[in-house]
Amino acid sequence: MDTINFMKYKLIYLAISSLVIIPGVISLFIWGLKPSIDFTGGSLWEIKFEKPTEINTINKIFQEQNLEHLPIQVSGNNQFLIRMAPISEEEKNRAKQRLADNFGVVDEIRFETVGPTLGKELLIKTLTGVILAAIAILSYVGWRFKDKMYGVCAVIAMFHDSLVLLGTFSLLGHFLNVEVGTLFVTAVLTVLSFSVHDTVVVYDRIRESTAHSKNRSMGDLANKAITETMTRSLNNSLTIIFMLTALTVLGGITVKWFAVALLIGTISGTYSSPFVAVPLLVVVSGVSKKGDSLVKS
Repeated sequence: MDTINFMKYKLIYLAISSLVIIPGVISLFIWGLKPSIDFTGGSLWEIKFEKPTEINTINKIFQEQNLEHLPIQVSGNNQFLIRMAPISEEEKNRAKQRLADNFGVVDEIRFETVGPTLGKELLIKTLTGVILAAIAILSYVGWRFKDKMYGVCAVIAMFHDSLVLLGTFSLLGHFLNVEVGTLFVTAVLTVLSFSVHDTVVVYDRIRESTAHSKNRSMGDLANKAITETMTRSLNNSLTIIFMLTALTVLGGITVKWFAVALLIGTISGTYSSPFVAVPLLVVVSGVSKKGDSLVKS
């Protein structure tokens, strides 16, 4: 197989990443993420009516019951999603009876209530879990390759994928009211592991080639490694992307944004391994060699 000179365009790859990340980072600073009741506390009630129903009429009934709620969202045919301050089972049943009096049979799809204290505790545990996972990945990669350059570049690529995902959901939260909850955290942790997994495959090929071709430059070794692993990486990622696309299109509203998060993370991870992690390694290696030459001279 002829080796393709991927590293000829390494600065272009990094520029493309910057164009994707910068709007998301700006959005994170200005608007942040839109947390769900998993983190803020509250009640989530999804109901479905047999007859066509107007949102304004539902709003009026909730106001009569003194139930504070966010704008009601349509989640299906005659199906609505209502987020509100924590309510008791008794308050919910009263509201349900009033709705049934006006619109006939009301089917309850789901009803969840999370208290403010539990929401805060969940947020702390989530942040702790993400930090511990990042430290564990950094330690493993650093130990596995016996070279801090590999570990540092792999972690930078990992944060690249995290920023792409967080920035995209910040924009989706602002423009489409997409919220992040515990499923989003699960998606972030999954993306972190997928990103590092793909990067380790390419780095491992570079390390193997280094042992047999000590006189070749890091750029040549990187081109050889990406050429040899690209087909495998694409085939592996496409099978995941096809499955997640189907889940996004055909799955219900409960898992839709979870699938979207995994889909964005998978695409970003597939891109970042050869076009962010490896170019960074080549650039850092070149800077390191120049530094060593200056010290010797």
